[in-house]
Amino acid sequence: MDEQRRRLLRRGLTLAGSCIAGAFGLGRPVAGAAQAPVISLTARRFFYTPNEIVLQKGQTAVLEITSLDFTHGFNIPELKMRADLPPGRLTTLRVRFDQPGSYDFLCDNFCGEGHEKMAGHFRVTE
Repeated sequence: MDEQRRRLLRRGLTLAGSCIAGAFGLGRPVAGAAQAPVISLTARRFFYTPNEIVLQKGQTAVLEITSLDFTHGFNIPELKMRADLPPGRLTTLRVRFDQPGSYDFLCDNFCGEGHEKMAGHFRVTE
Protein backbone atom coordinates (compact mmCIF):
# COMPACT_ATOMS: atom_id res chain seq x y z
CA MET A 1 0.00 0.00 0.00
CA ASP A 2 1.44 3.36 -0.94
CA GLU A 3 1.83 6.29 1.46
CA GLN A 4 -1.11 8.26 0.05
CA ARG A 5 -3.51 5.37 0.64
CA ARG A 6 -2.19 4.90 4.18
CA ARG A 7 -2.83 8.58 4.96
CA LEU A 8 -6.38 8.36 3.54
CA LEU A 9 -7.04 5.20 5.54
CA ARG A 10 -5.73 6.83 8.76
CA ARG A 11 -7.91 9.91 8.18
CA GLY A 12 -10.94 7.73 7.54
CA LEU A 13 -10.36 5.70 10.68
CA THR A 14 -9.81 8.85 12.74
CA LEU A 15 -13.02 10.36 11.39
CA ALA A 16 -14.96 7.14 12.05
CA GLY A 17 -13.61 7.00 15.60
CA SER A 18 -14.61 10.61 16.20
CA CYS A 19 -18.12 9.93 14.93
CA ILE A 20 -18.50 6.89 17.17
CA ALA A 21 -17.13 8.76 20.19
CA GLY A 22 -19.50 11.66 19.52
CA ALA A 23 -22.50 9.37 19.16
CA PHE A 24 -21.81 7.84 22.56
CA GLY A 25 -20.82 11.09 24.26
CA LEU A 26 -17.23 9.95 24.75
CA GLY A 27 -14.48 12.49 24.98
CA ARG A 28 -16.82 15.38 25.75
CA PRO A 29 -16.83 16.84 29.22
CA VAL A 30 -20.27 17.09 30.80
CA ALA A 31 -20.96 20.43 32.45
CA GLY A 32 -20.67 20.01 36.21
CA ALA A 33 -19.62 16.37 35.86
CA ALA A 34 -16.62 16.80 38.16
CA GLN A 35 -18.91 17.64 41.08
CA ALA A 36 -21.82 15.33 40.27
CA PRO A 37 -21.54 11.81 41.67
CA VAL A 38 -22.67 9.00 39.39
CA ILE A 39 -25.08 6.60 41.04
CA SER A 40 -25.78 3.26 39.37
CA LEU A 41 -29.22 1.75 39.84
CA THR A 42 -30.58 -1.56 38.66
CA ALA A 43 -34.28 -2.15 38.03
CA ARG A 44 -35.72 -5.66 38.03
CA ARG A 45 -39.05 -7.14 39.01
CA PHE A 46 -39.90 -5.87 41.74
CA PHE A 47 -36.91 -4.00 43.08
CA TYR A 48 -34.62 -1.07 42.55
CA THR A 49 -31.09 -1.62 43.79
CA PRO A 50 -30.17 0.44 45.70
CA ASN A 51 -33.57 1.57 46.93
CA GLU A 52 -32.21 4.33 49.18
CA ILE A 53 -29.95 7.07 47.88
CA VAL A 54 -28.47 9.70 50.17
CA LEU A 55 -27.66 13.13 48.73
CA GLN A 56 -26.89 16.53 50.19
CA LYS A 57 -29.27 19.43 49.69
CA GLY A 58 -28.43 21.23 46.43
CA GLN A 59 -26.17 18.43 45.18
CA THR A 60 -26.65 17.34 41.59
CA ALA A 61 -26.28 13.60 40.95
CA VAL A 62 -26.23 11.60 37.74
CA LEU A 63 -28.36 8.45 37.86
CA GLU A 64 -27.36 5.62 35.52
CA ILE A 65 -30.24 3.14 35.51
CA THR A 66 -30.31 -0.25 33.83
CA SER A 67 -33.34 -2.54 33.67
CA LEU A 68 -32.58 -6.24 33.65
CA ASP A 69 -35.90 -7.74 32.60
CA PHE A 70 -38.72 -5.39 31.56
CA THR A 71 -39.40 -1.82 30.43
CA HIS A 72 -39.86 -0.47 33.91
CA GLY A 73 -40.70 3.15 34.59
CA PHE A 74 -38.73 5.46 36.85
CA ASN A 75 -40.79 8.26 38.35
CA ILE A 76 -39.89 10.93 40.91
CA PRO A 77 -43.27 12.62 41.47
CA GLU A 78 -41.88 15.57 43.48
CA LEU A 79 -39.59 16.53 40.58
CA LYS A 80 -42.18 15.69 37.91
CA MET A 81 -39.46 13.55 36.34
CA ARG A 82 -39.95 10.18 34.70
CA ALA A 83 -38.31 7.87 32.21
CA ASP A 84 -38.87 4.49 30.62
CA LEU A 85 -36.12 1.96 31.31
CA PRO A 86 -35.80 -0.42 28.34
CA PRO A 87 -34.05 -3.66 29.29
CA GLY A 88 -30.33 -3.76 28.61
CA ARG A 89 -30.06 -0.02 27.89
CA LEU A 90 -28.51 2.59 30.13
CA THR A 91 -30.83 5.47 31.00
CA THR A 92 -29.14 8.58 32.39
CA LEU A 93 -30.92 11.24 34.47
CA ARG A 94 -29.64 14.24 36.42
CA VAL A 95 -31.37 14.99 39.72
CA ARG A 96 -31.11 17.75 42.28
CA PHE A 97 -33.09 18.38 45.44
CA ASP A 98 -33.00 21.88 46.92
CA GLN A 99 -34.69 21.01 50.22
CA PRO A 100 -33.79 18.34 52.77
CA GLY A 101 -36.25 15.50 53.23
CA SER A 102 -37.35 12.20 51.77
CA TYR A 103 -38.32 11.95 48.10
CA ASP A 104 -39.88 8.79 46.69
CA PHE A 105 -39.17 7.15 43.35
CA LEU A 106 -41.23 4.33 41.89
CA CYS A 107 -41.91 2.14 38.90
CA ASP A 108 -44.90 3.49 36.99
CA ASN A 109 -45.09 0.79 34.29
CA PHE A 110 -47.10 -2.15 35.60
CA CYS A 111 -44.63 -5.03 35.76
CA GLY A 112 -46.70 -7.76 37.39
CA GLU A 113 -47.74 -9.03 40.80
CA GLY A 114 -45.59 -7.13 43.31
CA HIS A 115 -45.33 -3.99 41.15
CA GLU A 116 -46.65 -1.75 43.94
CA LYS A 117 -43.58 -2.62 46.05
CA MET A 118 -41.11 -1.45 43.39
CA ALA A 119 -40.06 1.83 44.94
CA GLY A 120 -37.32 3.60 46.80
CA HIS A 121 -36.42 7.02 48.08
CA PHE A 122 -33.82 9.72 48.16
CA ARG A 123 -32.80 10.91 51.60
CA VAL A 124 -31.64 14.49 51.24
CA THR A 125 -29.57 15.90 54.11
CA GLU A 126 -28.41 19.44 54.97
